[in-house]
Amino acid sequence: MRPRRLKAIAVKEMLQIWRDPRSLLIALLMPFMQMILLGYGVSLDVKHLPICVFDREGSQTSLALVKRFQASQYFSIVDSFDNYRDVTRALDRGNCRMAIVIPPDMSERLSDSGSSTVQALVDATDDNTANIAIGYAQAVVAAFSSDLQIQSLGMAGNPPQTAQPVTVESRVWFNEDLESRNFIIPGVVALVMALVGAQLTSLTIAREWERGTMELLVSTPVTPMELMLGKLAPYFAIGLLDAVFCLGFAVFWFQVPFRGTLLTLFFGTSLFLVVVLGIGYLISTMIRSQVGAAQIGLLVTLLPTTLLSGYAFPIDQMPLAVQAVTYLVFARYYVTILKAVFLKGSGILDLWAPSLAMVAYAAIVAFLAARAFRKRLD
Repeated sequence: MRPRRLKAIAVKEMLQIWRDPRSLLIALLMPFMQMILLGYGVSLDVKHLPICVFDREGSQTSLALVKRFQASQYFSIVDSFDNYRDVTRALDRGNCRMAIVIPPDMSERLSDSGSSTVQALVDATDDNTANIAIGYAQAVVAAFSSDLQIQSLGMAGNPPQTAQPVTVESRVWFNEDLESRNFIIPGVVALVMALVGAQLTSLTIAREWERGTMELLVSTPVTPMELMLGKLAPYFAIGLLDAVFCLGFAVFWFQVPFRGTLLTLFFGTSLFLVVVLGIGYLISTMIRSQVGAAQIGLLVTLLPTTLLSGYAFPIDQMPLAVQAVTYLVFARYYVTILKAVFLKGSGILDLWAPSLAMVAYAAIVAFLAARAFRKRLD
């Protein structure tokens, strides 16, 4: 292996990237677009949920309950009605996701028996949002009910029992604000790196076949290993630059906490780039069409990284059979490293298991990619 040949192949590949508008768009524009679209478009938080109110009583107590919902950051009252028909119509049209119906005798029941009920009609087309909304509504009503009970005991001359025998004092670690953005953005970095790396390298050898320059490469003394390393070196550098861009965007624009070290992040990112670049190169040697290679590269990287890496969907909530499949997804280990470095501040020693898996994956892919190319025209 001669450095002069490696340099010549790398310079040749850089010139092809510079002259190819598609490659430039993938390398420069895709990271920005992915970070903006996924950073703002993907969120698991349920806040300011539009609700409507049907207050059938109109008393001071019912108005106080409505104000409780209005003061909550999780709900936003968009309308109020005086009949069930309008409530049903608003839910059908999607104008509101939940309707709070206060019975006409709520105050009377509270004074007679000390208890009453409030109806919540929920649009459950999105079952996850519906379950979260029901939990938030129950919390609002429970807090309101507790205040009414304390107020009632005070009016009766009995001191309210404010201390509970057993309480839970929680302390949130790593993602103190419970923001889903802090959970999702590190995974977006993995998605961007996978797409950019595999998409660019899946065109390297296929481009030579389509442009008719493969005969020239085969006739040169360049070895298959020199060809692979020379072609992948520019994309490795581009991948690191994209990683720096995504890191800065995540930390300074989206305000995602970064508690780890750059050395740990660089180590994990380098291993991940070796894997995705090797996969792209392997695809490029097997498929001689740039369009076909790009499609296969997209299929191999986008779907597993999006669905099975833990980027947006927690793996421990998946069925056991699917959890077993995720161990074969290379992006799973990089997403684990990213989230641990960003939120937990983990070091290389703390991440030995996913790092070792990435090393094994990188070695296997590099071996297959090196043996895939043969200096033959058949």
